[in-house]
Amino acid sequence: MRSAHTAIVCRAVALVLCALFLRSVARFYHPGFGFTALIGFAEGQPSEAPALRAIPHVVRPPSVSYDGQYYAQRAFDPLARDPAVDRAMDLAPYRARRILFSWTAYAAGLGRPAWILEAYALQNVVCWLLLAVLLTRWCDVRTPRGLAVWTACLFSHGLLWSVFFALLDGPSLLLIALSVVAVERGRPLLSAAISGIAALGRETNVLAAFAQPLPRSRRDWLRMAAAALLVVLPVLIWTDYLWSIYRSTLLADTDQLAAPGTAFVFVFVRTAKSVLGNGLLSGAGLDLSAIIAISVQAAFIAFRRDWIQPWWRVAAGYVLLALVLNRVLWDPHTGALTRVLLPLTVGFNLQLARERAATGFWPWFIAGNLHLAGVFRILPLL
Repeated sequence: MRSAHTAIVCRAVALVLCALFLRSVARFYHPGFGFTALIGFAEGQPSEAPALRAIPHVVRPPSVSYDGQYYAQRAFDPLARDPAVDRAMDLAPYRARRILFSWTAYAAGLGRPAWILEAYALQNVVCWLLLAVLLTRWCDVRTPRGLAVWTACLFSHGLLWSVFFALLDGPSLLLIALSVVAVERGRPLLSAAISGIAALGRETNVLAAFAQPLPRSRRDWLRMAAAALLVVLPVLIWTDYLWSIYRSTLLADTDQLAAPGTAFVFVFVRTAKSVLGNGLLSGAGLDLSAIIAISVQAAFIAFRRDWIQPWWRVAAGYVLLALVLNRVLWDPHTGALTRVLLPLTVGFNLQLARERAATGFWPWFIAGNLHLAGVFRILPLL
């Protein structure tokens, strides 16, 4: 009887959390402007695509604008042929390489600019709701532990930042999760195809290929080779197309890596000094909580070598990525760290859900989800 009561309460809490999320999204709606406030167009932007100038849209102060404004405008020109759209970009070739979620907005908006803008603004919201359902595959929301893991994934700093600034990370996470599902259902080639498509959204999504099952026979190695081809083919085709447009500028601004561990040490030491000077409750304290959380997540994945589990392998791929990220991406203040390593956060929590001993669960859970404190940095925007 007690377990049945607990299940009802936990489900009710999950539904309430979903309702609170949707209520927060609804606050971004403005009559006549739709949900364009989600995109984060900068006030005083020197250049806008002609299609954008013709659509009423909400602008934010530059301090709370973000990159979603560029991918939204990229969606007006899905084949990257319009120089006027390029002039509205800060890094046109870089944005063009990450074309997938501009394509999805264009398709959902049926090619009509005003609809494209709304579709782009809301596709993160749709992905969040789909993830809310999909994550129940790995965590049982009828139990307190399962509910805690589900909540930590959906309300993680990185995912909420993606939703409320209309970025690429939420849709990317959904595709990575679908890639894992395909492997679990015995469809590794489908998983590889999903990973290849996801890589058109952002380059690091190619790490979804780590979900591929480990080869144990000659046939498995042949299957792995076919999977590798499916993973890289979409990017190769799109890159070849873009090369005909941008030529030598295509690979500009790709230097986002550093010598292993150096950026982490630099940012950790700098942030710790700032905390000592400004106090743990300052903005530096929130930054430090994110750095500690990511470090705990990486340590857990490193010590719990569960090679058989696809989510562990994906998370391990992002641990390797964390080691070589540069200082800009390791700086939690920009919001990049928790977004870029969002699959690590989710993989950590879903692996943690497999822990049998409650005494081993909660200390790891609390330490690995200190990044949730950073959500308070987003709340004033809601």
